[in-house]
Amino acid sequence: MIKLYNTLSRKKEPLKTRSTKKISLFVCGPTVYDLSHLGHGRTYISFDAFVRFLKSQGYKVDYLQNITDIDDKIIQRAKETRVTAKTLARRFEKEYLKDMKALGILSVSKYARATDHIPEIIVQIEKLLKKGYAYELEGDGIYYDILKFKDYGKLSRRTSLQAEDAVSRIDESIKKQNKGDFALWKISKKGEPKWKSPWGWGRPGWHIEDTAITEKRFGSQYDLHGGARDLIFPHHEAEIAQMEAISGKNPMAKYWMHSGFLTVEGMKMSKSLGNFITIQDFLNQHSVRILRLLVLKAHYRSPIDYSDKLLKQTKRELERIDEFIERLKLCKGKTKTSFPIKKFRKDFISVLDDDFNTPKAIAVLFNVVVKGNTARTKEVLSEKNAKEILFFLKEIDSIFGFIFFGRPNILPPPNVILELAEKRENFRRRKDWQSADRMRKTLIDWGWEVDDTPKGPRLKKIS
Repeated sequence: MIKLYNTLSRKKEPLKTRSTKKISLFVCGPTVYDLSHLGHGRTYISFDAFVRFLKSQGYKVDYLQNITDIDDKIIQRAKETRVTAKTLARRFEKEYLKDMKALGILSVSKYARATDHIPEIIVQIEKLLKKGYAYELEGDGIYYDILKFKDYGKLSRRTSLQAEDAVSRIDESIKKQNKGDFALWKISKKGEPKWKSPWGWGRPGWHIEDTAITEKRFGSQYDLHGGARDLIFPHHEAEIAQMEAISGKNPMAKYWMHSGFLTVEGMKMSKSLGNFITIQDFLNQHSVRILRLLVLKAHYRSPIDYSDKLLKQTKRELERIDEFIERLKLCKGKTKTSFPIKKFRKDFISVLDDDFNTPKAIAVLFNVVVKGNTARTKEVLSEKNAKEILFFLKEIDSIFGFIFFGRPNILPPPNVILELAEKRENFRRRKDWQSADRMRKTLIDWGWEVDDTPKGPRLKKIS
């Protein structure tokens, strides 16, 4: 049985959905005013792998993600770059979707824009006003009165902003009734984007878009809400206050999952510090395979401290797995010795069942590599064993997306090439020219040329 750590209850709970084997999942998407960075990548890779795992266990997952395409940050950046807010938002939405495709994010069922849900937003605000949870400030907008919702703070265990909050977006207005009250609708200033509403031309607040989007697709209650840890307060707290006040039902989402922070060498990412790494910056220099392994070898709730050392270590680990796979493909042994692949598969699923523990799952993967290499060295690994291991690795790959197989233009590691060259040389010494030529063609297929010199064969990479 799958168990998840629920931020709402602060404990692990069995995953019991409203509909057997069907899961409704909402994960907060980006505010599209800039390129997405590695912190975004960390969150979305984690949830992509989690959804892939759920699907591998027979669940049907409706994975919804919003696109915040109207916001103070978008308006400000649009002014700075002298384009319309819509033009800016569409530009960075396109870049975001391109980044998700490059990261191998395949699991999202639907991306929903905030501006496509203005009618639903207005309906929700009207209900909150009618029920007494919201109030109007003339010329300013509509605000949510947090004192009217008795459970405000139940997710984060607090009601006010704290120093560690990475994202606040607490709406400031000297006319507000309470410091923590947040905007549901903002009256637009001159030159700002605007939509017609019963309270004047304006635009939605940040928090209301998510509940309007989820209610339209899932209803007032659904299974699982996810996002980065820095959204717990005030954003997710505000979502709960809105939806549960409107519907009179709780909980809005039965389970809450939050991914940990990503820092760079112990520091928060910041353009002013010069350590701001976009997804595109990373992928211009490194493979997406490295980033997915780097992210998933940490537990989704744990912090990740990105560094060159971690990057190099992850690259070596990936090369080690690739080398193992290439060796398995060459295994032609006939021994009848069994390999405990069923136990490895059971262990792998078991640790993922336990709050999606990817570090332990990857430890299982490396245990397979160690045991497999040992068996191969002792010449007790049969071709059948090798095929069973390869099939298991393909199962792992379908969940984690490391692209172990079908890698375009990816050369095997040098150690494997050296082994092939040595085998070819042994064929030559035995004057088995046909086998030696076949091995030479294999080396060429993998991008290596062999020059036979008086001092022995010399390998040269084909450019």
